Amino acid sequence: MSSDKAAAPSASPPSPEAPSPFAAFHSRDFCFYAAGRTLATIALQMQAVAVGFQVYALTHRAISLGYVGLAQFLPVVTLSLATGHAADRFDRRGLLIGCHALAAACSVAFWLLARSANPSLFAIYATLVVLGVARAFWGPAASALLPSLVPTKHFPNAASWASTLWQVGAIGGPSLGGLIYGLRGSAEPVYLAAAIGISGAALLIAGIGVRTGRLERRPPSIATVLAGLRYVWSSKILLGSISLDLFAVFLGGAVALLPIYATDILHVGARGLGLLRSAPAFGSAAMAIFLAFRPLRRRVGRTMMLFVALFGLATIIFGLSKSFLLSLAALTVLGAADMVSVVVRMTLEQAAAPPSMRGRVSAVKFVLVGASNELGDLESGVAAALLGTVPAVVVGGIGTVLVVAIWSVLFPQLRNVDRFDDVKSTEP
Repeated sequence: MSSDKAAAPSASPPSPEAPSPFAAFHSRDFCFYAAGRTLATIALQMQAVAVGFQVYALTHRAISLGYVGLAQFLPVVTLSLATGHAADRFDRRGLLIGCHALAAACSVAFWLLARSANPSLFAIYATLVVLGVARAFWGPAASALLPSLVPTKHFPNAASWASTLWQVGAIGGPSLGGLIYGLRGSAEPVYLAAAIGISGAALLIAGIGVRTGRLERRPPSIATVLAGLRYVWSSKILLGSISLDLFAVFLGGAVALLPIYATDILHVGARGLGLLRSAPAFGSAAMAIFLAFRPLRRRVGRTMMLFVALFGLATIIFGLSKSFLLSLAALTVLGAADMVSVVVRMTLEQAAAPPSMRGRVSAVKFVLVGASNELGDLESGVAAALLGTVPAVVVGGIGTVLVVAIWSVLFPQLRNVDRFDDVKSTEP
């Protein structure tokens, strides 16, 4: 990916110019994809703040916040094989439109529940389960569709910008959700705005011209459904990168406990919660923009491991902090470190998985990494209930650093990856 300057006669042709930092935006389809993803992210992040604050206001129990994550995780893990197979067998754009429609319906359901005098906690969790079903199909389809929107050589740039714009939404969404919730003292307007935003995102996705069609043409069978799992298991680079992120998010994730930090430790309320939720996204967006202009070219495996360790250290600092500004700074560093891992993993996944397998490989990744956010929420809630909030976060950060040390020994293939171009896919 890098071009080395060497002494050469003046008559030699010049070296090719480096790709533009905005190369991905030359694709109209990528622009529609990125805009839709950003709008949906803003809406879902607004909604996540409202759900967390509403559930904690109803129960005042840390374990209840863990159940919020569990309700969304269960559909992802139980449907993972089916969702990956669907992303390879059906048009990925069509699947995304359907997922957006179901997510918008969930936002309407949350709005109706918030309007009731005594919101049912069971109904909130049930709606979260349905939202988890939408996200179960959403993740593999979106990840597998992205490489089809840009030329292969521009995919690292597209991955950086897609992550950047996602983080922009993740910055604005929690802040906006917390602000609206704080001003109105109710979750109703947040849920209504989320429903409108997700519906708008569906219209943008509908504007994408690419139709992936059916990429897996073998008849459905247990073998084709399990093919993604077998492929990831056989590729030590994929297995190492995905499982490393799994344990980092599972152990080091403190996002589920932010309502407790905002309410009982930092005493900053709903508006402060929005800023705390936005801080990791701000760090991630800043790092993603930096990577778009200065992409990783060498020692990508070692770099990924070092930044996951930094993620763990930032988690420890946040857990111990009683200063709002220091907590914001720690969460910002945490987000920046996580973004390096995300970009490396996404690029390795695109390079190592053939097009016909990307849906199923993405499904495995989504369960082990994407859904680990929700499983990490459950772990954080249980650990906080047993150990206390601060010890739970600190122990999780220490565990993340230890996992990096262990993975550097267990997966030398990942540690020794130098350039992305060194990783090749093989047809199953």
